[in-house]
Amino acid sequence: MMNKKTKKQPTSWEPVEKWYQSIVEDEGHYFHRQIILPGVIKLLGKPSSILDLACGSGVLAQHLPADVEYLGIDISPSFIKAAKQKDNNKLHEYLVADVTNPLKLNKQDFTHAALILAAQNLDQPKIAFQNAAKHLIKGAKFIVVINHPCFRIPRQSSWGVDQTKMIQYRRIDRYLSTMKIPIHAHPSKGDLSPATLSFHYPLSSFVQWLFETGFTVELMEEWCSDKESTGKNAKMENRSRSEIPLFLAIRAIKNT
Repeated sequence: MMNKKTKKQPTSWEPVEKWYQSIVEDEGHYFHRQIILPGVIKLLGKPSSILDLACGSGVLAQHLPADVEYLGIDISPSFIKAAKQKDNNKLHEYLVADVTNPLKLNKQDFTHAALILAAQNLDQPKIAFQNAAKHLIKGAKFIVVINHPCFRIPRQSSWGVDQTKMIQYRRIDRYLSTMKIPIHAHPSKGDLSPATLSFHYPLSSFVQWLFETGFTVELMEEWCSDKESTGKNAKMENRSRSEIPLFLAIRAIKNT
């Protein structure tokens, strides 16, 4: 399926690997389990083979039918090691590689591809889209899930409360500009905390990149949190939570 000779590459996720694994664990964090993975499985339909770009520790692989051929690719050697340790399916393979560089894969007839909660960690998502297109058959489905780019912009969006109307609202300070934003794993430690980079792009960029790499956007879904508040502010918090989505899911179809 792939070129076995791979070279480990530096990644900003290596210093936070243990922290990330403690949150995600085998089944994924809360939103993985409750919202993202059920939504992705529904959007995938019935894949026979899937290319999982920036797969992390292989959470998606654990939720696929056992007969689906799977290749997970991530730049982090630690994530790939963890994925291999917990995955005994002989149809599953993992590769250390940067999905924003050309991939040396022998297989170019995957029926599905996924990029889940990773596009915001890539400085050139369009290249990952190109890699997906190169290794998919015509008519294949490509599922992209991102933190909602209109409402969840690190350091440029926040919750506020209008005391007159007694409503909780979402404040957006910047949106159209492309931004590179450091995210600390342990904010209370300040600069002593290891950090990753988050890249913000407006929604129009994702749609344009998909078009330019040979995809047609077939469907978009916006997923809200299913959590519920209690206490005196529960009504307004639950209302705003149900109105402001956390995640955006895109299903695109390869044209040729």
